[in-house]
Amino acid sequence: MTSTVLYEGNLRTVCTHIQSGKQIETDAPTDNQGKGERFSPTDLIATAFASCILTTMAIRAKDLELKIRQSSIATEKIMSANPRRISAINLTFQFAENVYFSPEQQQILEQIALTCPVKECLHPEMQLNINFNWPKND
Repeated sequence: MTSTVLYEGNLRTVCTHIQSGKQIETDAPTDNQGKGERFSPTDLIATAFASCILTTMAIRAKDLELKIRQSSIATEKIMSANPRRISAINLTFQFAENVYFSPEQQQILEQIALTCPVKECLHPEMQLNINFNWPKND
């Protein structure tokens, strides 16, 4: 088993990771009767996508002896009304200062990002906008 999800009431859940015991709480978003005080389930999908990209890139970067520590992705989730679902995810990378990737390394890391396991699970009509924002070699 991977996790348990407990409904607490008031449109909130507590998700517990079985192996570690760590928890994530969710709340319905303000545009869907919630308070928006925690991640919504759809926020978690967009966030999981960004996390998966960074994790798979880090695995490949380690193999290539590249450093991506302290790199981040700003995540924006766009909802559609009918049907209510995620219509787009916008991701913008911010790489750590003083890092450089050759064009070949960038291509390898982009390919890894674009084939991460979470991406492969997303609806094919979902628009995915990824700005890698590679640092310039000055």
